[in-house]
Amino acid sequence: MDLSTPQDRDAAAAEFVLGTLNAEERAGFSAAMAQDRALQAAVYAWQDRLLPLSARVAPAQPDAVLWQRIEVALEGASMPAARARPRQGPWSRLRLWQGLSAACLAMAVALGTVLLQQPDMPAGPRYVAVLNSPDGTNAGWVVELDQDRLRLVPTGETPPVPSGRSLQFWTKAQGAAQPSSLGLVQAGQTVEMPVSRLPSVGPQQLFEITLEPEGGSTIGRPTGPILFVGRSVAL
Repeated sequence: MDLSTPQDRDAAAAEFVLGTLNAEERAGFSAAMAQDRALQAAVYAWQDRLLPLSARVAPAQPDAVLWQRIEVALEGASMPAARARPRQGPWSRLRLWQGLSAACLAMAVALGTVLLQQPDMPAGPRYVAVLNSPDGTNAGWVVELDQDRLRLVPTGETPPVPSGRSLQFWTKAQGAAQPSSLGLVQAGQTVEMPVSRLPSVGPQQLFEITLEPEGGSTIGRPTGPILFVGRSVAL
């Protein structure tokens, strides 16, 4: 984890509080925080920012079926393998947990995007789009838009890119005839560009990342499978 700049440190502290770091990143951040009082202060500051937001959401009681599934999963995980009772419907339960994880991650990322605004960010319309894998199990990227710039930020795992292929970033406004390319991207790397490169900006605008031939599509529209896709919402 890169903690070399104030921006990286603040962003990492925010993700630590939101719970969007993976296990290795969280362990590394915890070790760094134990020796760094400034990093501890950043975490406390984000906790102070985020905690009041919980008061805006009405408590919700999970239904009995969900609680039963959670209890069965926990019991099975804690019992020795030889004594663990067989579980019914393993694939459906796996999809349940994947769906819950993806939904929680998407909500956390969206919330973090709203809060991670710098004081000098220009006023005006702002949008965010969470790009999920087509099956909804992986919120891999977030698109942040204001009146001047677009940022594409990796937040999850992107499948390895095969040799001879490239990741290409696209957008399509509502009513547009076809998507427009926003260029090639690298897995795990943030991309920034001026909004002037986009044909338009607005709510419910489609953004997607596809797997294309090396160097990108040669016909001006996506040709490969969609890896991540989402639509913008106004902040």
